[in-house]
Amino acid sequence: MNKKITGIHHVTAIALDAQKNLDFYTGVLGLRLVKITVNFDDPTTYHFYYGDRLGSPGTILTFFAWAGIRPGRQGTGQAKSVAFSIPESSLGFWIERLLKAGIEYQKPVRRFNEQVLAFRDHDGLMLELIAHQGAEKREGWTGGDVPAEHVLRGIHTVRLCLDGYEHTAKLLTETMKFHKAGEEGSIFRYAAGEGGSGAMVDLNCAPDLWSGVVAAGTIHHVAFRTANDEQQQSWHDEIASVGLNVTPQLDRQYFRSIYFREPGGVLFEIATDRPGFTVDETEEELGTRLKLPSWFEPSREDIERALPALRLPREVKTRAVAIDGSGMEAGE
Repeated sequence: MNKKITGIHHVTAIALDAQKNLDFYTGVLGLRLVKITVNFDDPTTYHFYYGDRLGSPGTILTFFAWAGIRPGRQGTGQAKSVAFSIPESSLGFWIERLLKAGIEYQKPVRRFNEQVLAFRDHDGLMLELIAHQGAEKREGWTGGDVPAEHVLRGIHTVRLCLDGYEHTAKLLTETMKFHKAGEEGSIFRYAAGEGGSGAMVDLNCAPDLWSGVVAAGTIHHVAFRTANDEQQQSWHDEIASVGLNVTPQLDRQYFRSIYFREPGGVLFEIATDRPGFTVDETEEELGTRLKLPSWFEPSREDIERALPALRLPREVKTRAVAIDGSGMEAGE
């Protein structure tokens, strides 16, 4: 079978406070709230999906909002940061926007000949905006208050922090069919398919750093794209054949998933591109209501009672009212 991993599907991180997370990613960063659901393994916890107009694979950042979870610690054995694409002309806009929001940022630096603006969210999660040629050709969400020419254009790169990179690189190149795309100091870049924004993973070799702790303010896992169930099953078999433990296919409602830990300790997922987020909502309805998979519907009242109430973003509430005339907010 000519199976392919075409790039990054999504990145999932952990948040402490659901409302602060919602306000930051829809407000400051201007991403679309694509889906409000729950962690399918812990339905007392929200699972938010942010992305472009449809939550296209390659644009999606998701969060488990676990109230009361301890702060994480960045270190080896985890994904260190997620970077979004912005047009080259947008760097100044984003510096000014972060300043106005009171968010500290690092002085822009060049990495692989691209400008990188790094900062953290309220939980300490490391984020980057990478200004590069061609970013304007990618679609972004223009329904928020970020001017259309400056919106985020999907995920650019994910950076892993490892105490040694060779075994992870071997998995990426020999099994997952990535190719080496660059090297700069202690960072080694690998790309899927034709490479470019949305298809790259950076391996940051840091042997003297302590081990990371995955909790609030850190990345939980990185998901890669494959086209369909048949290709996913083939990836499952190949990953198992190299001695890694891999889960069976799991139904995540909006895609199917398999999970495994790469040799450096980072949790990887391979997710299908379909069926997508409009399987249970229209494009207009996306992110306006708490959506549950069928197996949780009998417990909806108990689940809603356990979840904190949310103040939805203004543009989301406006759409919700337009759809059914209701001003009810998710979690109420």
